[in-house]
Amino acid sequence: MRGPIATTPLSDRLNTMPKLVASTHLTNPTWNNTTVLSGELVAAVRELKQKYSGPILMHGFGPIAKTLLREGLLDEIHLWYNPAFAGVGGPDDVLLTPGLNHHLTHTATRILGSGVVMLSYRAN
Repeated sequence: MRGPIATTPLSDRLNTMPKLVASTHLTNPTWNNTTVLSGELVAAVRELKQKYSGPILMHGFGPIAKTLLREGLLDEIHLWYNPAFAGVGGPDDVLLTPGLNHHLTHTATRILGSGVVMLSYRAN
């Protein structure tokens, strides 16, 4: 895992903020301020939520996010619908998953100039 090479306000912010990575393969991340979560993921995230009062941001909605949602550890979900399909993805990339039943409350919709629609929900 390598961080941004460019020096911009955004890359500088990303380089300085703490980053946590859930991985079974990565052991020695090279991106500044990156820590690999070791041990049991759900317990590690519960501990993070107790330790930090601010938001914890997660990118993607794959198997890890579904597990955290099922365990009540996600507060908000932001779904990005892209108006183009590239023939990628697999069964774990689908939002509708058998056995994952969770009520969400819509909080915002934003449409980008590209046509991407960002839907925000609060997990109840």
